[in-house]
Amino acid sequence: MNPKIHLHQIHPVLPVWDVLDALDFYVNRLGFRIAFADDSKNPKYAGVIRDDVEIHLQWHAKKDWDFDIDRPMLRIVTQNIEGLYDEFAEKDVFHSHTLLRETAWGTKEFAFYDPFKNGLTFYRDTPSM
Repeated sequence: MNPKIHLHQIHPVLPVWDVLDALDFYVNRLGFRIAFADDSKNPKYAGVIRDDVEIHLQWHAKKDWDFDIDRPMLRIVTQNIEGLYDEFAEKDVFHSHTLLRETAWGTKEFAFYDPFKNGLTFYRDTPSM
């Protein structure tokens, strides 16, 4: 008998021009912890983890940001969206237009960009009427 095929995790890889700066942002401002790094002094590839979410950070040359291209946008599910919004507001990670809002597609969410222009949206589903 063949075992059931089951996809159970995804580890997105975000491009960054400075892995140490990215680690500092994700750890000290967003509450992640370092899962691994390929080098402790000058990493080119590292991972951060918070609860069940793991994000990998990969170095790319700064000149890659000279071009106006779309960067990744992650959507991360949480149950206590209000608490997380308040936590991040205290860490001053939001942009001037960051709001906690209910959407037409049935979520309550907020979004902002990390220092490397990668988009982060945190959300929860809202109960349907």
